[in-house]
Amino acid sequence: MELQKILNAVDHTLLKQTATWEEIRRLCDDGIRFHTASVCIPPCFVKQAADYVEGKIPVCTVIGFPNGYVTTAVKCYEAAEAVENGAAEIDMVINLGMVKEGRYDDVLREINHVKKACDGKLLKVIIETCMLTEQEKIRMCEIVSESDADFIKTSTGFGGSGATARDIELMVANTKGKRVKAAGGIKTLEDAEEFLELGAERLGTSRVVSEVKAMVQRVNHWDLSFFS
Repeated sequence: MELQKILNAVDHTLLKQTATWEEIRRLCDDGIRFHTASVCIPPCFVKQAADYVEGKIPVCTVIGFPNGYVTTAVKCYEAAEAVENGAAEIDMVINLGMVKEGRYDDVLREINHVKKACDGKLLKVIIETCMLTEQEKIRMCEIVSESDADFIKTSTGFGGSGATARDIELMVANTKGKRVKAAGGIKTLEDAEEFLELGAERLGTSRVVSEVKAMVQRVNHWDLSFFS
């Protein structure tokens, strides 16, 4: 698979609690340089980042993150504020307690409320696969398929485990009319290529760009104009 095709699918991500503006700025610079799909950053940096990138790359942020158990009203407020601040994409965490109680109508309702608050921007729904049974994963694929969201996403990266090949296969097979994002645990270009070949269309990771940067540094004769 072409390297640029992989990079074009990456939501270049930095969501650690200690993230600083200098780190976010460098993330944005790398996202622009390597033509990633977006930069995915904490909500508190969205406005500053959107002003900084000046439309050169979409800014993505996270809502109800990482636990998903804030109220629907709070998620809607977070989404609306992020969009007002310049976010082009929103990744929201579902309420896992609702799933465990079988309250799928409430989960669907919340997703649609948040999508409305996104004012036409992309919405990705994080189902935190490592905390669900296989039947719950399948049911959430069906719920997201019914919803107004644009993507279903595996993981926050904070739940103890990230994307697996089995989960991507399951999500691609059971999600209709929506796109799939793999996130968490994507450490190498080989991981990224595997998930894309299985049908994921986005990858949430910081490590792919880091690996490419290391390759560039090792191979001094690399034509960097490709990434200009």
